[in-house]
Amino acid sequence: MTIEARFHIDRGGFSLTVDLSLPARGVTAVFGPSGCGKTTLLRAIAGLEFCQGGYLRVGGAVWQDGRQFLPPHKRPIGYVFQEPSLFDHLSVRRNLEYGLKRLKASARKVPLDQAVGLLGIGHLLERRPHQLSGGEQQRVAIARALAVSPALLLLDEPLAALDMTRKREILPYLESLHRELAIPVLYVSHSRDEVARLADHLVLLEDGRIQAAGPVGELFSRLDLALAHGPETETLIEAVVARHDEEFELTYLDFPGGRIAVARNPLPPGSLARLQIQARDVSITLARQSNTSILNIFPAAVDEICKEGPAQVTVRLMVGPVPLLSRITRKSAADLGLKPGKPVFAQVKSVALLS
Repeated sequence: MTIEARFHIDRGGFSLTVDLSLPARGVTAVFGPSGCGKTTLLRAIAGLEFCQGGYLRVGGAVWQDGRQFLPPHKRPIGYVFQEPSLFDHLSVRRNLEYGLKRLKASARKVPLDQAVGLLGIGHLLERRPHQLSGGEQQRVAIARALAVSPALLLLDEPLAALDMTRKREILPYLESLHRELAIPVLYVSHSRDEVARLADHLVLLEDGRIQAAGPVGELFSRLDLALAHGPETETLIEAVVARHDEEFELTYLDFPGGRIAVARNPLPPGSLARLQIQARDVSITLARQSNTSILNIFPAAVDEICKEGPAQVTVRLMVGPVPLLSRITRKSAADLGLKPGKPVFAQVKSVALLS
């Protein structure tokens, strides 16, 4: 099942032209700088931006083509904006129940109590919006969008108006939606941290055009894309918890390139996890080092090298089938004689477990 979207919107000074085929499961992040067309794309999918000749199919249902245009109120979507937009005169409970009036009981796939539980707002039901923090208001807004059992959930920078403390508060709830619901999510953001933590699939937008689309880990490690060339260049790796080392308070995770150790984490064995490795934390040697404090050392091969300014390069390594980025000096690359195909060892100094 896929989401097929083709739109062309011309506003004179700005135009959006997209032709997308997205998975109708998991979280697809739409990522790019301010003004690139992220919100316009979401509005077009919601039916709030009419474009002649546009096409939209969600799963097996065509919402828009040359012959028909399903109006916004008939599209089975949940839409959450940057601001919660709650009804101030209603309690949290009545805000949640508001959208259920037009939903047949037979169409309710997400029970209200499940939405309440997933967002952790059971203790807030009798409060009014002005009695809630910004993070609590946004959790209520997301629960309200889920309560109508949407076929598609649209989140337009839902954390943009929150400070860092509130963002950290709400991110675990967004992860719980990802784990426990089958509803596909389109998540607009300009925060690479949010994308790295939440997204399965990624759409890169710039100046109203698609730069690239694909699995998030694949796009983060492509040297032909800007994502791999900023100061926070990183690799994302999907792994499975293998076991815990009680003596040394470590957790071991398996990925297709080997086994990696991180600080002890409570995830049970068999759990899926996403690892984040900063390129600056990956060094390269020609022989496996001994008598070192670094635990994670992997045989690898140089795949590609890209110059970064006058003094540095980014090296894309392949650890088995898994790409891994390393940021080192040009002198180090020259001294090691690095070139595509050369066998090396990657030393990973630090690993973050995102989920």
